[in-house]
Amino acid sequence: MSQQPKVLSVSDLPINEAKWITLKKIKYQDAEGKERLWEVAQRKTRKSSGIDAVAILAILKSKTNAFPPSTVVVEQYRPPIDKFIVELPAGLIDEGETPEQAAIRELEEETGYKANSVIESSPLLVSDPGMTNANMKLVVLNVTLEDKLETPDQKLDAGEFIVRRVIELQKLLGELKVYDSKGFILDARLHHLAAGYAMALSTES
Repeated sequence: MSQQPKVLSVSDLPINEAKWITLKKIKYQDAEGKERLWEVAQRKTRKSSGIDAVAILAILKSKTNAFPPSTVVVEQYRPPIDKFIVELPAGLIDEGETPEQAAIRELEEETGYKANSVIESSPLLVSDPGMTNANMKLVVLNVTLEDKLETPDQKLDAGEFIVRRVIELQKLLGELKVYDSKGFILDARLHHLAAGYAMALSTES
């Protein structure tokens, strides 16, 4: 039987036990020449590319226009916030991979959809530079289906519990508001994208 995930306990993590992240103390000089200290969380998984991860905006289209242009989002439980979050498919970049290769791989693993081309790859992005040096790229992928909307099998790793959902691009912001009303937490990148898309549509009309 499926159980509701939940945080059971929270305790301090000794640095020598941390597998994925670490804390560092930065000494830097400010604009007036004064020495200051800053605390930063760093990933321990960064490979030689210098890029930690990718987020993926998949544009799903039908050759026969059987459905409107859409995208796919994922729902999953995130222990740091003890909530279910709705976000873009995403993942870490493996050694030897380009961000675009990682995006194609992660999209198929998390959603089952296979991209047939890369539309765009963003500059290097950061989300919370006051706390971490973690970085990423947003990769936009084209997924062209022959006809109607398909639901291919996901290729999830053991311990991954990811629900995918396809949403029409024009309805994305509205659907995120519905998620919020149901108690989901919204990923900032996804919400910013949806809000920007909605603003662009409103200025065209």
